[in-house]
Amino acid sequence: MPSHVFTRLGLWDDSIASNRAARAAAHEQGDLGEELHAMDYLTYAYLQRGQYAEAGQVVVELRAMTNVPASQFKEGYAATAMPVRFAIERRAWSDAALLEPLPKSAPHVAALVYWARALGRARSERSQSSDDDIARLSECQRELQSAGNTYWATQVDALLKEAQAWRSVANGKSDAAIQGLRLAADEEDALEKLPVTPGPIVPAREQLGELLLDLKRPDEALQAFRTALSSAPRRRGALVGAITAADRLGNNEVAKQLRAELAQ
Repeated sequence: MPSHVFTRLGLWDDSIASNRAARAAAHEQGDLGEELHAMDYLTYAYLQRGQYAEAGQVVVELRAMTNVPASQFKEGYAATAMPVRFAIERRAWSDAALLEPLPKSAPHVAALVYWARALGRARSERSQSSDDDIARLSECQRELQSAGNTYWATQVDALLKEAQAWRSVANGKSDAAIQGLRLAADEEDALEKLPVTPGPIVPAREQLGELLLDLKRPDEALQAFRTALSSAPRRRGALVGAITAADRLGNNEVAKQLRAELAQ
């Protein structure tokens, strides 16, 4: 799939075209796993372009599919990740809090839902307790560690740290939250990305930038966003965050450059 290259370079229009073609070809050949894989990458690319209606239509089409074998990793991951992406990338925290894992999901797949629910509950205007979902994330991490699945145990540990960080924010413990997100970001940065995923739903370092921006620390936020963009070029959330930080710093030249990149 050439869209893997387009995704890593942030070439969203090319990724959209490639994944639409890949999805059609997979559907014609009856390859459900490849069709869902292309749909996930397509959803991701639409979201990065801010084409939320188009991304939402892919999620609607996913929900109309009744034959998804969620216990199979490729199919289960894509079918789980799409609704999670759609809620989290739009900051639809109430929607995220209502997500449910698919039956028979592997622990590293179900963990995406528990993470999304934890963020949704902690970050909504009327924040709720995310303790139960954080406990489930911890259980997933322990299960993967016990099975010797070190790669996914580490990925889920980063999700756990992120969820705990946003819970700390909700509880007024911003220093602990910053430390947790920095640790999660370092953990993510040390891991290679698997081909089945476009990358983390939202990179931990991008989340760190969001938090620093909320805490009125735009200089540190801009640094975090730019570091995140070096690993995941042209991600919409990081670009918008970096523009906001540059504006607050009065750095008009950087803001102008970033706006041009967002518009491309």
